Amino acid sequence: MTSPISDLFADLQSTLPEGSISRDPKDLTSYAHSKYPQFKGSPHSVVVHAQSTADVVEVVKLANKHRVPIVAYSGGTSLEGNLSGTGEGGSICLDLSGMNKIIKINEEDSDVVCEAGVMWNVLNATLKEKGIPLFFPLDPAPGATIGGMIAQGCSGTNAVRYGTARGEYILNLTAVLASGEVIKTRQRARKSSAGFDLTKLFIGAEGTLGIVTEATLRLAPVLPISVAVVSFPNVHSATSAVTDILKLGASIQCAEIIDDIGIRAMNKYGKSSTKWQEVDTILLKYQGSTAVMLDSSQMVEGVIAQHGGYSYHYIQDGAQAQVLWDDRKNGLFGVLQSNPGKKGFITDVCVPVSRLPDIITWCKNECMQKGLIAPMTGHVGDGNFHAFILYGNEDEFKAAQEIVDSMNRKAIELDGTCTGEHGVGLGKKMYLTEELGEGTVALMKTIKAALDPLNLLNPGKLYPDGVPRPSL
Repeated sequence: MTSPISDLFADLQSTLPEGSISRDPKDLTSYAHSKYPQFKGSPHSVVVHAQSTADVVEVVKLANKHRVPIVAYSGGTSLEGNLSGTGEGGSICLDLSGMNKIIKINEEDSDVVCEAGVMWNVLNATLKEKGIPLFFPLDPAPGATIGGMIAQGCSGTNAVRYGTARGEYILNLTAVLASGEVIKTRQRARKSSAGFDLTKLFIGAEGTLGIVTEATLRLAPVLPISVAVVSFPNVHSATSAVTDILKLGASIQCAEIIDDIGIRAMNKYGKSSTKWQEVDTILLKYQGSTAVMLDSSQMVEGVIAQHGGYSYHYIQDGAQAQVLWDDRKNGLFGVLQSNPGKKGFITDVCVPVSRLPDIITWCKNECMQKGLIAPMTGHVGDGNFHAFILYGNEDEFKAAQEIVDSMNRKAIELDGTCTGEHGVGLGKKMYLTEELGEGTVALMKTIKAALDPLNLLNPGKLYPDGVPRPSL
């Protein structure tokens, strides 16, 4: 008698184009992990490289036939064990990274239709190359793809101005359901009150309700930018200043906090010619006309003085401003270069903005007590912050996990969430009942059972089940 995986493999070979299927052990392992591995993923049984929605449909139908689960993959930048195989019984990794076509740019309507494997930064570069003065404003880690961004409910530094994936920038999506049926959640109109908002049902569902293959994205106009850098004596002063700035209506696109460790790494490895004081620092990105940005800058200078801010630098040159912002986006790589032999455990939480100083201060103290280096950065405008806890051995990794566990619970205690933008996966599913309540989690599981009764789509992720988080 042959095994279900052997039978599945034979059917895949007879159905899909040559070269689209792999059982190479290296592929089975690498596709079960993120590019930033901090959880030990279980290898898959087979990797399928899809080129179209039709390919995805065929794979889903064969998964149903042989009762083998599917884990979708595209950019490989997720952080919470979202890509792991299912272990015993085997799994299919369905790689969507080859579905990277920008199908149609509707410049007059300020939207674009693209496949799930398109990287957001490549999309924006393409728009720029074509001379189209529009961009897609959701900006997670470089290399993240549209499909993964939808699955994780992503956001980024622009969230304070443009919101998150759960806002109105995902106009519709095409998804393959667990049955193999293809649906499109709505038409391309900018707004609709026709029925349920099924688009948002799939946003943040982490590929457990359907596999997103295409999406229509709303674009925003490209506006001139400038950047300000200001030093503060502590996190509390910095956060309070940003809160007051936003209340006054300054034209702020991004508001980021970087601690002294992060600034030190930027100074050492960044491309900006200016070296910044290595203290808690706020980076502000203004947008708009020159007059609007200057007015906002003057408004900000008046506010920061009331909160102990000093060394205010205003960078009007757009190219220099972009270099500084790129240094911010790549800052964690600089931290790793500064600490050879170390790896980083990356996590995020989000709390009401007024509680951000409390949780950052608490987290820094916890790391200091355990002797761990942990730079902190945050989207201070919306209360979301990231800890990058360095470890060099198993004991330090366990200490980092203990801090992350306490940090998640602390965020929930402060009326926040265990994840602002990284998603749940394997790493945070144990906190959902505490955060959302038993009734809400039960409803999530009911929806999952209705759409995926055989539990074939990314099983074991997102929904609390009492299974311990995997170790390194």
